Parts: sequence; structure tokens; C-alpha cells
Amino acid sequence: MKKNIFSKIISIAAVCMLTIGTLSGCGKGASSSSSGGSGGKILWIITDVDDTFRKNLSDNIVSQASAQGVSLDMVETGGDLETEVDLITSAKSKGYSAIICRPSDNSTALQLNVASNDIPIIYVNNQPADEHLTADKYIYVGSYERQAGQYQAEYVIKKLGKGAMNVIIFEGEKGHSATINRTAGVKKTLKENGVNANYVFVDYANWSDQEAAERFSVFMKTGQTVDAIFCNNDTMALGAVEALKEFGLDYSNIPVCGVDATADGCASIAAGEMAFTVLQSAEGQAAKAVEAAKILGSGGTLKDVEGTTKDHKYIWVDFEPVDKSNVSKYQ
Repeated sequence: MKKNIFSKIISIAAVCMLTIGTLSGCGKGASSSSSGGSGGKILWIITDVDDTFRKNLSDNIVSQASAQGVSLDMVETGGDLETEVDLITSAKSKGYSAIICRPSDNSTALQLNVASNDIPIIYVNNQPADEHLTADKYIYVGSYERQAGQYQAEYVIKKLGKGAMNVIIFEGEKGHSATINRTAGVKKTLKENGVNANYVFVDYANWSDQEAAERFSVFMKTGQTVDAIFCNNDTMALGAVEALKEFGLDYSNIPVCGVDATADGCASIAAGEMAFTVLQSAEGQAAKAVEAAKILGSGGTLKDVEGTTKDHKYIWVDFEPVDKSNVSKYQ
């Protein structure tokens, strides 16, 4: 018999006392509970915090709940859809006013919406299709992913010019909204600027530095050359840099671009290795997600929330380009 996942919640006096170690120690079905004030009760559902950005986002959602006076329970599902559905189905009876959810599969959003019993869901970090979002009810908070790919491509064009170039793209998780749209942003921007891009190698590296390095080794067996490497996140970009070193290639002439402006990514840029990244603000997204959950959970509207689109389905937090000229600002 499946255990009630809420029985595993660990009570903690206040969210500000919840340590990073507590969060990172959670496994599948593990939970943490916190009391933050009178601003409502929010359920925060996330697959896991194994990825650098997801961990930063989760830590910031927890701290923002405290700052905004919201009680919050966090549950890691391990990417199990049945667990996600069970949690959302029982949320109303558990007294939650809103749900913040990083779905394991964005194509299941309609199923999750139906399970919610009319509780607002604020999706983060894995964007559902527009038709599965509803104004002021089922919304998405994040950064416009195509903008990240656009900024990467614009940097490379500025560095290499608009002629022909051999391009590698290391993509994140298959089917993930960031994977699809960051890659699309790169390709669209190169094409619109008249770049004759020859995509010599495009493959999933699942956000992993090790997998990116392994994929690069496969590419090297093709005997082709590369002029620029676009990666859907910093971790894969770091793996690509290490692979360039291993094969004795000059990374200073082969720009490697990432996304997220992680501490390691920024350090690599400062050291003259990675060329470029784009800040995806975990803090900014977390603040907007909690603000939206607080407002929608009390029956309000997003009309006065900065970054909200006209249709009230999205709240966008802008990306910020980062290269060696401004990286110190982000370290």
C-alpha cells in the first residue's frame, strides 16, 4: 500500500531556520515543513534538487516564503508522476491555498490542473504548453528561454562574425521546455543574422558536464572541426571546456556558451575558459513564484505583479548576458 507522503513531513519552527543541508538531504518522497506567517499555506513540489539551478531555485523559494510571510511545505517527488498527482489531489483537503510545482513532465500539466480541485498552480522551471495555462489560476513563472539562446548567438556572432561556422549544441533534458526553447533561440538568431550555420553535432547531454565531455569525444571521432559550442546550461559548458582541453583544442578561439551564471560558470569565464553565460535569476523567479502563490491563493489577480503578461498566464524574469567584461558583478 502506498504511504501517505504527508506523513513524512518534518516540522521545523521557521523557514529561516531551515538549513541548506536539510533541503539537499531530501530524497524521493522526502519533505520539509516550515511556518512562515499568515500569508497563506503553500505546497512546493519539486522533482529533486540534484541540479545546481533547481537547488538554487528551491532554496530561494523556501527563503522567499519566510520573507513574504507564507507557510510552506516542500516535497521532493523523485520525478514520480503518481506522487505529484496524489499530492495535488489531496492539497485542498490539507488546507493549502496554492501550489508551486516543478513538474517532472510538462506535458502532464492538464492532468495536474484537473487534480488540483481549483487550487491555483504556479509552475516553475519546466514550462507547460500555453493551452494548459489559465489566467490567474494555472500560470508559469520563469525566464523566456528563447532569450537565453538569442543572447548566446548574439555573443558568438559578435566574436566570430556572420560567415559560415561549424556549430555544436549540447542540449539538456529531452522534452524539457528550456532545452527546446534555448536551442530554438540559438538557431533562430543565427539564421536571422545571416550566419551559415553547419550543425556538426547536436545531442542531449542532460545538463551533465560528464555527458557533455563524453558527447564531445564522440564528435571528435567524426573528424570534423567546430567553431562554437552552445550549451543549454553552464554545467554542460564546463564539460565542453574540459573536453576541449583534453583534445588540445584552443578554447580561447572556440567560444563555449552556457546558461545560468552559476558560481563555477562565472569562475570559468573569469579564468578565460568559458566565454559566455546568461544569468537565470533563481532568486527573482522564486520571489515571483511565492508572490503569485500568495496572491492567487487568496483569490487575487496578477494585474499589479511586475513581469506579468497581458493574458495573466506568465510572469517573466529577464535573463542577463554575462561575459568577461561584467562577470565580476555576478561572482
